[in-house]
Amino acid sequence: MKKIVGIFLLGAAVFTSCKGNDKEQVSVVVDESKYEFFGTKFALDKEVKDSGTVFEVYQNMVKGDSVPMKFASTINEVCQKKGCWLSLDLTQDKKSFVKFKDYAFFAPMNAGGHEVVVDGKAFVSVIPVDELKHYAEDAGKTEEEIALITEPKITYGFMADGIAIKKAK
Repeated sequence: MKKIVGIFLLGAAVFTSCKGNDKEQVSVVVDESKYEFFGTKFALDKEVKDSGTVFEVYQNMVKGDSVPMKFASTINEVCQKKGCWLSLDLTQDKKSFVKFKDYAFFAPMNAGGHEVVVDGKAFVSVIPVDELKHYAEDAGKTEEEIALITEPKITYGFMADGIAIKKAK
């Protein structure tokens, strides 16, 4: 009887471990020598996801969730005061707002448009109006543009332990 139960459990384990995922996770492998690291250095390996895959992860998250990950994207904006945050392109005109863990490092203020890989935790948050206005001011927006900010915003945030920015050719 023990043998039958053992064989059944072994078969069940093999069956469930071979069960595939319906959606294929898209990964990006990049050449580390072409990147400059800031913060904690990390491996640029098969665990680096593309921005479309990350957007799908964000879509399934709620406020309070956090998911560790690495992903590649393009830098849309950089804080022009210190380089203390980045805005990264996702997909469908969505962005991920990246801050740096413990304010321990900064990105070059001229990094806009460069490819980047970030390593840390993704999360969803709600940013209040006064904080949105502060970020707009840091980004060099006009007083008129800042005055148009009147409602809080649901954002796709990211707390980075480290970033790798692709070097200019």
